[in-house]
Amino acid sequence: MSEHDSEILTPEQVAELLHVSPRTMEEWRRTRTGPPWRRMGRHVRYLRREVLVWFEELDSDG
Repeated sequence: MSEHDSEILTPEQVAELLHVSPRTMEEWRRTRTGPPWRRMGRHVRYLRREVLVWFEELDSDG
Protein backbone atom coordinates (compact mmCIF):
# COMPACT_ATOMS: atom_id res chain seq x y z
CA MET A 1 0.00 0.00 0.00
CA SER A 2 1.41 3.37 -0.95
CA GLU A 3 1.00 6.64 0.90
CA HIS A 4 -1.21 7.78 -2.01
CA ASP A 5 -3.66 4.92 -1.28
CA SER A 6 -4.47 6.31 2.16
CA GLU A 7 -5.18 9.77 0.77
CA ILE A 8 -8.32 11.37 2.21
CA LEU A 9 -10.58 12.85 -0.48
CA THR A 10 -13.50 15.26 -0.50
CA PRO A 11 -16.76 14.36 -2.29
CA GLU A 12 -15.77 16.75 -5.08
CA GLN A 13 -12.42 15.02 -5.55
CA VAL A 14 -14.10 11.61 -5.69
CA ALA A 15 -16.65 12.92 -8.19
CA GLU A 16 -13.77 14.11 -10.38
CA LEU A 17 -11.91 10.81 -9.97
CA LEU A 18 -15.01 8.82 -11.03
CA HIS A 19 -16.10 11.34 -13.70
CA VAL A 20 -19.51 11.92 -12.13
CA SER A 21 -21.16 15.04 -10.75
CA PRO A 22 -21.02 16.05 -7.08
CA ARG A 23 -24.80 15.67 -7.12
CA THR A 24 -24.38 12.00 -8.09
CA MET A 25 -22.08 11.59 -5.09
CA GLU A 26 -24.80 13.05 -2.85
CA GLU A 27 -27.37 10.65 -4.29
CA TRP A 28 -25.06 7.67 -3.79
CA ARG A 29 -24.56 8.63 -0.13
CA ARG A 30 -28.30 9.07 0.38
CA THR A 31 -29.11 5.69 -1.18
CA ARG A 32 -25.98 3.98 0.21
CA THR A 33 -25.01 2.75 -3.26
CA GLY A 34 -21.68 4.54 -3.68
CA PRO A 35 -18.23 4.09 -2.24
CA PRO A 36 -17.73 3.94 1.55
CA TRP A 37 -17.51 7.33 3.24
CA ARG A 38 -17.01 8.82 6.69
CA ARG A 39 -18.38 11.87 8.40
CA MET A 40 -16.04 14.24 10.24
CA GLY A 41 -18.45 16.55 11.98
CA ARG A 42 -20.27 18.20 9.07
CA HIS A 43 -17.71 17.06 6.50
CA VAL A 44 -17.85 13.92 4.36
CA ARG A 45 -14.57 12.24 3.42
CA TYR A 46 -13.45 9.18 1.47
CA LEU A 47 -10.33 7.04 1.52
CA ARG A 48 -8.90 6.79 -1.99
CA ARG A 49 -8.13 3.06 -1.68
CA GLU A 50 -11.72 2.29 -0.62
CA VAL A 51 -13.13 4.24 -3.56
CA LEU A 52 -10.91 2.31 -5.97
CA VAL A 53 -11.80 -1.06 -4.39
CA TRP A 54 -15.51 -0.17 -4.59
CA PHE A 55 -15.07 0.74 -8.26
CA GLU A 56 -13.17 -2.45 -9.07
CA GLU A 57 -15.89 -4.56 -7.46
CA LEU A 58 -18.72 -3.03 -9.51
CA ASP A 59 -20.59 -5.47 -11.72
CA SER A 60 -19.77 -4.57 -15.31
CA ASP A 61 -23.30 -5.65 -16.32
CA GLY A 62 -24.71 -3.11 -13.82
